[in-house]
Amino acid sequence: MKDMNEMALRFPIGEFENPAGLDLDQVQGWIQDIADLPEQLRRVVTQLDADQWETPYRPGGWTARQVVHHLADSHMNSLIRFKLALTEEEPVIKPYDEAAWAQLPDTLAADPEMSLALLDSLHARWAQLLLSLPAEAWLRAFRHPERGRVLLYENAAMYAWHGKHHLAHIGLILGK
Repeated sequence: MKDMNEMALRFPIGEFENPAGLDLDQVQGWIQDIADLPEQLRRVVTQLDADQWETPYRPGGWTARQVVHHLADSHMNSLIRFKLALTEEEPVIKPYDEAAWAQLPDTLAADPEMSLALLDSLHARWAQLLLSLPAEAWLRAFRHPERGRVLLYENAAMYAWHGKHHLAHIGLILGK
């Protein structure tokens, strides 16, 4: 069993819990969380100094720079998964190795502003798509090779959580 302190550092807002069912009011909240993430992220990262950008949020964890680039990578993949599920019958999506992507040269050295700008546009576009979906679209799904069938409302919940999860990691670097 992992040390409780390590778990608190890995999951400062708690682990993701899949919603019990489709609740369109909850969905609207998740869409708002997705829409709000870029502004919230910018507000938090403006507090980082040069050393903190290169500081991991926990021993063995990613730096603030890696977290920002990871958010762009991960959320691009999620938008594509939504689009696949909306246009194909339960497509099997391709997972990617997040840890390996976090070690690529662009993730380790690129200016975080590139990913912040990408997230601004990506989330605006993503939120627009999500707001346009009729109720029945939230029950469409994709198949993840490891996680199995994922309904779109479950994926929206996960990515609303995911943004807050990584905001909290940067907060740990800031001592908040």
